[in-house]
Amino acid sequence: MAGPDGENSELKRKRKEEISNSLEESVVYWQDTDRISKKLDESKRTLKEVVGLDNAFDLVFREMTFGGRRTGLFYVNGFAKDDVLTEILKRLTYLDKEQISANAIKAFMDCYVPHIQVEKVTKMSEAINYVLAGGTALFVDQEQAALIIDAKVFPSRGPEEPSLERVVRGARDGFTETLLTNVALVRRRIRDPGLKLELVQVGRRTRTDVCIAYIDDIADGKLVESVRSKIENVNIDGLPLADKQLEEAIINKGWFPYPLVRYSERPDVVASHLLSGCVVLMVDTSPSVMVLPTTFFDLCQHVEENRQTPFMGTYMMWVRFLGIAVSLFLLPLWLLLATKPGIGPAFLEFIGPNKTGKIPIIGQFLIADIGVDLLRIAAVHTPTPLATAMGLVAAIMIGDIAIKAGLFVNEVVLMMAVAAIGMFATPSYELALANRIVRLALLVAVAIFGVPGFVVGVTLFILLLATHRSYNSSYLWPFIPFNAKALTSTVFRKPVLNVKLRPSFNKTDDSTKMPRRARK
Repeated sequence: MAGPDGENSELKRKRKEEISNSLEESVVYWQDTDRISKKLDESKRTLKEVVGLDNAFDLVFREMTFGGRRTGLFYVNGFAKDDVLTEILKRLTYLDKEQISANAIKAFMDCYVPHIQVEKVTKMSEAINYVLAGGTALFVDQEQAALIIDAKVFPSRGPEEPSLERVVRGARDGFTETLLTNVALVRRRIRDPGLKLELVQVGRRTRTDVCIAYIDDIADGKLVESVRSKIENVNIDGLPLADKQLEEAIINKGWFPYPLVRYSERPDVVASHLLSGCVVLMVDTSPSVMVLPTTFFDLCQHVEENRQTPFMGTYMMWVRFLGIAVSLFLLPLWLLLATKPGIGPAFLEFIGPNKTGKIPIIGQFLIADIGVDLLRIAAVHTPTPLATAMGLVAAIMIGDIAIKAGLFVNEVVLMMAVAAIGMFATPSYELALANRIVRLALLVAVAIFGVPGFVVGVTLFILLLATHRSYNSSYLWPFIPFNAKALTSTVFRKPVLNVKLRPSFNKTDDSTKMPRRARK
């Protein structure tokens, strides 16, 4: 037999040669099979080599004897629910040898572990996965199985109103970083037995939980299958950045700047999209939820419009559309009319600076636009009590000094401020960023080519949107392909009882929102 030195050298050699492409391969490498060993010491040795039981201070393997049988309780210290596990252990301490049958695992599961969520597993890789996800594994000597006790608690914050989707009236709860909490917030709003919540793990190392949510008799089955297939085929080491990395992995958008999914942190918005036939993806550790398919006009809508009367909701919608259009086209149009005064109507002859600054107009616009971006980035990294003061100092003092120094003209600062307001009024943060890039491109095109640059730039912009699809749905629906009824619903906030059909671009299995009797 090899001595201690020989055993240590053999372990070192095996550690260098270990295959770790997946947890299953690693377990098989160390114990030749993925089955849980009958010997408790062998299971403990495997845990030491695979998950570093001795080297990770938060991994605990508590050995105890119940009813004359050696057991090992394996858990992550930061995830274990101490009070629940303590009550279970108290119950097990009263067991005698006579109460434990030959099948101790079955006896523990059926009679002696007083917990509502207990599962039996026979593979070591499954037991490790459950523990790393927050569960607790109970190994029993002379048993080729383990009990998984779902007694876990995650560090989390309570549901709060999302900062990007605030409303004057409406719910104040929002998604958190805990998947189970997010699912409960949606389930609370949709008590439909057809609401399906499928769990998939993505990432060989992170094993990130991804929930695919849909209503099976409403959502398009082909869409659900396509989303499920793409997620299951994602083969990367992990999703540490959660939903954004998952989006890039399942949607091949390349360098297309516009978002092809909608993000939301509001449960009521997500519930509304589920009832419209959309598929929702929830990623653990992320408070944002992905909704797909989506359209350009979906990204321009806000829940506040549906919290007001149809008349006021329509007015707010039009103001928001105007703000988005202003953020896109105001600066290029002003630059075009200022540099080519003869092309505009007579009542717009006043447009243009009375005097030019030391920097060309296009340079002033580009500097101001980049300056707004710097302000936004600085505000994100500035403590909240100081962010407001910093914004006032930067916007007022720097702008005023630039004008007095002759670098900028008043009109440029005014136009930039109006465009920035329209940008901040855009409901979707991703859409606002993409619109900013298009605005910069139009400014450069107008500065170089004048009227042809503006016309060609706008045409290419529309073609860019029209040629892209969000999961086989037109991105500019209902404008392209044209749907008059749907377009009316897009630009008018109709009363609830007048919206009788679901959006057709979702290709829903059930397109009706009301029974025929209710629609008469």
